[in-house]
Amino acid sequence: MVRELKNKIMAGGSALREELLELFSADLEELCRAAEELREHFCGKAFHICTVLNAKSGACTENCKYCAQSLHYRTRVDSYPLKAESEILEEALENARQGAERFSVVTSGRGLTEEEVERLCNVFRQIRRQSSIGLCASLGLLTPSQLHRLKEAGLTRYHNNLETSRRFFPQVCTTHSYDDKIRVMEALRQTGLEICSGGIIGLGESMEDRLDLALELRRQGVLYIPVNILNPIPGTPLEHNPPLPLEEIRRTVALFRFTLPQATICLAGGRSLLADHGRSIFQSGANAAISGNLLTTCGIDIEDDLKTLSELGFETKTP
Repeated sequence: MVRELKNKIMAGGSALREELLELFSADLEELCRAAEELREHFCGKAFHICTVLNAKSGACTENCKYCAQSLHYRTRVDSYPLKAESEILEEALENARQGAERFSVVTSGRGLTEEEVERLCNVFRQIRRQSSIGLCASLGLLTPSQLHRLKEAGLTRYHNNLETSRRFFPQVCTTHSYDDKIRVMEALRQTGLEICSGGIIGLGESMEDRLDLALELRRQGVLYIPVNILNPIPGTPLEHNPPLPLEEIRRTVALFRFTLPQATICLAGGRSLLADHGRSIFQSGANAAISGNLLTTCGIDIEDDLKTLSELGFETKTP
C-alpha cells in the first residue's frame, strides 16, 4: 500500500484522504523510506536552514495555550518592546555569516502598530542592501496594506501557522479564529508574499487532526511548512502534556510528505528535546530546519546542523 501510493504520487497524482488514513498503521520504516524517496524525487538533495529572532517578546493578548508569551499565563518569559533596528540588522547579518539561508523576524501580539511596521520596513531595507539572506516575518494578523509595505521593503515570505485542524483549533486558542488565519493567507496571496504555514504537534490533537491540517495546507497551496513539536512550558495550560514518542513524530512528518510531496517541510521548534536533534526526522521526509535559538527556548547551533546535514548527504544553500 505504501509503495503503490508513493508510485501514484510520483506519477503526478494526489493522495486521497482515505488513502492517507491508511498510513497511520503502515510499517514505520517502510513509510519513512518512501517519504524520503518522495522528498528526493520532488525536492532533490537541497536542505534549507532558517533562523528566527524574537524581536518583540511577551505581553501577548492572545490566549494560545502552548505559548509562554501570552499575558493570560504566568511564565518566566522575558517581555520587551520591538528591538532597535541596529540589533535586528546585526542579528540578520550574523546569521547570514553563519550560513543561514533565511532570517525571520518574529514579534508577539495580535499585530503591529503602524509605527512598528515602518521601523521593520526600514530595517528590512538595510538588510537587503547589506546581505542576500532571505527575509521572512511572523508578525501576527496584519492588514493587507501593512503586508504590502513590508513586501516593498524586501520581505519575501510570511509566517502564519494554522497550528492544527479546524476541528481542534478552538481547544488551542479562542481570542482569534481559524478564519482569521485564512483571511491573512488570502491577503498574502493578493500581496504576492510566499506563505509559510504549518502547526504544532503534541497539543492533544489526534493523528487525524494532523492529517486534516496537512490537507488544509494543501488546499491553501502552501509550499513552506514548519512542523513544531510542543515544548511544554511551565505556567501554560499545556505544561503537563506528555512528550511525543520519536516514532510518532517521524510518522507525522512522513504523512505530511505524502500529502504535500513538493513542499519544503521544516522541522522547527521542539527538536532540541529529541535525543538525536532531529537526525532521524531528516531521514523521514523533512528538508528544512530552524537552527539557532528559538523564541523562548534554546535550539541547535547552525554549525552542528550543517555538520549533520553534510553527513546525511544533503546540500545546503547559503546567502
